[in-house]
Amino acid sequence: MVSEPHALPLRAALTRPRLARSSVLAAMEKAVHKGYFTVVDQEGTYYFGTHTKGCNEVYMKVTSSDFWTRILFSQDLGFSEAYMMGEVEVNSLKSVMDLWLDNEAGMDGLTPTIARISSALSGISNAFLGQTRSRARLNAIASYDQSNELFKAFLSNEMMYSCGLWSDAENGVRGDLTVGPTPGDLEAAQLRKIRHVLTKARVKPGDRILEFGSGWGGLAIEAVRSFGCEVDTLTLSKEQKALAEERIKAAGYENSIRVHLMDYREIPASFEKAFDAFVSIEMLEHVGSKHYHNYFKLVDYALKSRDATVVVSASTFPESRYSGYQPEDFMRRYMWPNSCLPSATALIEAANSGSEGRFTLEGVENHAAHYPRTLREWGRRLEANVRQEMIAKDYPELKDAASFEIFKRKWQYLFEYAGAGFAKGYITCHMLTFTRENDCPVACD
Repeated sequence: MVSEPHALPLRAALTRPRLARSSVLAAMEKAVHKGYFTVVDQEGTYYFGTHTKGCNEVYMKVTSSDFWTRILFSQDLGFSEAYMMGEVEVNSLKSVMDLWLDNEAGMDGLTPTIARISSALSGISNAFLGQTRSRARLNAIASYDQSNELFKAFLSNEMMYSCGLWSDAENGVRGDLTVGPTPGDLEAAQLRKIRHVLTKARVKPGDRILEFGSGWGGLAIEAVRSFGCEVDTLTLSKEQKALAEERIKAAGYENSIRVHLMDYREIPASFEKAFDAFVSIEMLEHVGSKHYHNYFKLVDYALKSRDATVVVSASTFPESRYSGYQPEDFMRRYMWPNSCLPSATALIEAANSGSEGRFTLEGVENHAAHYPRTLREWGRRLEANVRQEMIAKDYPELKDAASFEIFKRKWQYLFEYAGAGFAKGYITCHMLTFTRENDCPVACD
């Protein structure tokens, strides 16, 4: 019997999730060696791994057959989409992330050849097209030209959208888990980070600082208030510039801080050899691998030839994972389009080549252990403070309850996804300090 032509697409649509389901379940059988994974859907219950005392137990209920196709063709990106859309329910998002990373080597078997080709092509596109000047502005719009009220809801008073530094005063990097979060702990960690950066930059009253990546002005304000400096800071986000200038004016520092809506590649001739220090906190992720050399060339151009310091920090890949060709994943599709995590080595080499040897590496710090607690606190504050009516003022489409739930799930996923990456060593967070050649960091004779 010959099928009617119009029945073929319907049959394919019905068959595809079933084939995807069987392929994913077969791959999971081989992939999961650490932890115990229970999967439930309308057709049955399946168990993967070995149950041992104290192991990572993950329970997942699949509520839509679309889940299987997403996982087969997009792996972790597909899972993030399924989670946001409510197509899957889990006992703990963190436990899922840990299971995935603990069994990462076996997860490659989930991906068909065509998906691997697509992933490679997206990596090449990101490397070569991701951070042109026009694309950089569009990326900033997608990443930061969002509701300032949203960021106020989960960031500290300083509005630092970066890793804090925790100390014994907050019971360390796990203090929120062992003792519990306390009021003002995030503010203390973020202020400590800002002051640590400025201390490493060796700034003193009257010094002039250049900053790439203004955020909402937190570092610039502290540089004036506690260190007596002047600051020129660059951003591509109109929303950030507006709120940063409002906060700077409220602090009374509008004569000491200038916020420029400017791509770092467009710094004016008046900046040549004009600055005593350069700082950039988690902005390098938006530069792109092929631009690192030029980035540090411009830093060299702007800094004085003697007694000048560079401090940069960034979320990074360990050297074993780093590539300049990074394919699209949850972060690059839904949070920071076309972003590219550097490695510490890639940045050190670019600083040396871009400055033609005029920078000396002074220090390398890895703050990765401090990031999971920062992310957990953001997640708590998001849950406590973000309300639908507040967000819908800036995003009218979120008046719909289902759309608002997807929006919240996206941010919850971000905090858990990134937190697991830092905790498992999949990603790192480096701060690098450079001085001018032949500069002596401290008096020693």
